[in-house]
Amino acid sequence: MAAVDPVATELIDFLNASPTAFHAVDEAKKRLKKAGFEQVPEREDWNLELGKKYFFTRNHSTIVAFAIGKRYVAGNGFHIVGAHTDSPCLKLKPNSKVAKGGYLELGVQTYGSGLWHTWFDRDLTVAGRLIIKEKKDSSVSYTHKLIRIPEPIMRIPTLAIHLDRGVMDGFKVNTQGHLVPVIATSVKAELQKLGEQNGPIDTKVKTDGIESHDKKSIDNRKHHSVFLQLIADNACCKPDEICDFELQLCDTQPSIIGGALKEFIFSGRLDNLCMSFCSLKALVDSTNSESSLDEETGVRMVALFDHEEVGSNSAQGAGSPVMLDALTRITNSFNSSNKLVEKAIQQSFLVSADMAHAIHPNYMDKHEDNHQPKMHGGLVIKHNANQRYATNAITSFIFREIAERHGLPIQDFVVRNDMPCGSTIGPILASGLGIRTVDVGAPQLSMHSIREMCAVDDAKHSYEHFKAFFNEFNQIDSGIKVDF
Repeated sequence: MAAVDPVATELIDFLNASPTAFHAVDEAKKRLKKAGFEQVPEREDWNLELGKKYFFTRNHSTIVAFAIGKRYVAGNGFHIVGAHTDSPCLKLKPNSKVAKGGYLELGVQTYGSGLWHTWFDRDLTVAGRLIIKEKKDSSVSYTHKLIRIPEPIMRIPTLAIHLDRGVMDGFKVNTQGHLVPVIATSVKAELQKLGEQNGPIDTKVKTDGIESHDKKSIDNRKHHSVFLQLIADNACCKPDEICDFELQLCDTQPSIIGGALKEFIFSGRLDNLCMSFCSLKALVDSTNSESSLDEETGVRMVALFDHEEVGSNSAQGAGSPVMLDALTRITNSFNSSNKLVEKAIQQSFLVSADMAHAIHPNYMDKHEDNHQPKMHGGLVIKHNANQRYATNAITSFIFREIAERHGLPIQDFVVRNDMPCGSTIGPILASGLGIRTVDVGAPQLSMHSIREMCAVDDAKHSYEHFKAFFNEFNQIDSGIKVDF
C-alpha cells in the first residue's frame, strides 16, 4: 500500500491541534513564525518592507498572513485565499449550571447549523480560552490563555429505545431540552472526595452539596464548582483566578486517515479547517526560499476568518473591515495616497475556499445530474445564478486555467433548482470590497456533523492548486482583457 501523502499527515496534525478557532489561529501562528513570518499587531504602526512576510490576528480567532513581493509597488494587486476557522459546535452558556435528577449538567447553546443528532453518545470534552487574573507584586494583569482538557469529561446520552418506541420513525432533537451534556452525578460524597483530591474550591456559597470558600472572579453560582476546578487545573491556575471564558464542547476522538485503502480523512471541523490548512501551507511553501518573492509584483495573502458559520457579522468576521483594513494598511505603508487602495482592489483576486458537497452514494437524488462532485476529483468551483456564490465566467476561467497548466483535476457544482443554496465568505467580500472572486472547495461528506470525511487526494490537490495560484496568478491575469 502506498505511503500517505505528507500534505494529509500534516493536515491531520493541524486538525488535532485545532479543537477551536482560537487553537486554529494559535497553530497557524506557530507555523507562520517557523516559516519566517513576523507578527505585526494591529494596535501598532506597521513598518513593512519589500520581500518580507507578516501576519496579524484579531480576537485570536481570525488571522491574516501576507508576503510582499520584492517588485511590489503601492497600488498593485493582492492575491488572496480566504477561508474560515470556525465550525458548528456547542458553546457554554454564561450560566451553565444545570442540575436535574441527581445529575450535574452543563447548559450549552448551539453555534451554527450543526447536525446535532451526531453529538449524542460521543465522548466529549471542552476547549477554548480563559481570561486569567495574574498578580505580581502590587500589580494585576489579565491574560488570555487557551485550554483543552484532553480526556472525556462529559456526554450527551440518548434515550433508550425501550422508553421511546417511536424513535425509529425519526429522531428529532429538541436543542433546549435534549442537548444537555452530563458531567457528573450530584452524590455529595463523590463530589466532596473530588474536591479533596483537587484541593479546596470555595466556601460560603452552597452549590451542589459542596461548601464553597471563594467566589472572587468566576461566580460558582453560575458554573459547577467541579467544572471550574477541572478547567483551572488544565490552565495551571486557581478557580478564583478565572475571570471569564469562552469554551465549547469538542469530540475527544482524534482526526485520522482511514478507509480500506487509507484514502479518507475522518475528522471533525474539516469544514473549514481543511481549506484553512491547505491555503496556509500553500502560502508558506510558495514563499519559503530567498528568491520566492524576487519577481513578485503583488502581495500574496491568506485570510482565515471567524464566524462564517453564523453569517460573518462580527468584528473579526468576513463582514467586518478586517480585509479592507489589511489592504489599506499594506498599501499605505508604501504610499499614503488615498487613491491607490481602490486601484489595488481592482487588480486583486480572491479565492473563497470553503468545503463542497461530494455526491453521497445513498442520496444520489440530492445532487443535480450534471453536477456531482466526487472525491479524488479535485477542487470544486461553485456556481449560483442568484449570487450565493461569487463565481463568474472570468474568475472560474482563471482558476480553471491554473488547474489545466498543472494537470490538476477540477469540478463544478450548482445546487438543484428545488433546493436552497448555502453561501460563503465569497459574496460578502466580493460585494463589500468589489474584488473579483471565485468560490471553490474540496468535496466532503457529512458536512456539519461532529465527524466528517474527505479524501486524502483532495487535500493534496487543494494545496497544489492554491500554491500554483500564488505563483502564477500575475502571468495569467496579465493576458485577460475586460472593462478596457
